[in-house]
Amino acid sequence: MDCIFCKIAAGELPSKKVYEDGDALVFMDIAGDVDGHMVAIPKRHAENILDCDKDALCKVMHAVKTVAEHLVKRCGYDGVNLLNANGTSAGQSVPHLHFHIIPRKSGDGVNAWPSFGGATSSIDDVWKKIKL
Repeated sequence: MDCIFCKIAAGELPSKKVYEDGDALVFMDIAGDVDGHMVAIPKRHAENILDCDKDALCKVMHAVKTVAEHLVKRCGYDGVNLLNANGTSAGQSVPHLHFHIIPRKSGDGVNAWPSFGGATSSIDDVWKKIKL
C-alpha cells in the first residue's frame, strides 16, 4: 500500500512521535502552521471514518484524549482543537483516517474554525432529510 501514514506507522518513514500504543500513533505535523500541531492516526489503515471499524475508531480517539489531557494538564495549554475531514469533498488530503490536534492558549490568535458561507436550506428541511 502506498499510504504515507501507513509508512509512518510502520516506521518506514521518520516522524516525531508524541504518543504511541499498539493501535494508534500521534506525531508532529510537518506543516509548520501552528506550534504543537499533531496528527493522530489508527495504525491499521482506514481511509476515513466511514470505513473505520468501531474498535479502531475508539482506540485512536483514546490516543487523542490522552494527548489532549497531557497538553492541558502538563504542558500549559488551555484547550485543543480537533479537526477531521472525511472524503476529498470535505477537504481530506491524505486518504488515511486522521485527526489534527491543535494545542490552544487563550489569546493565541489561531483561528482554527472554518468560515462558512451560510446555509441555503431551512434547518427543518435539512433535519427531515438527515434524521435517523
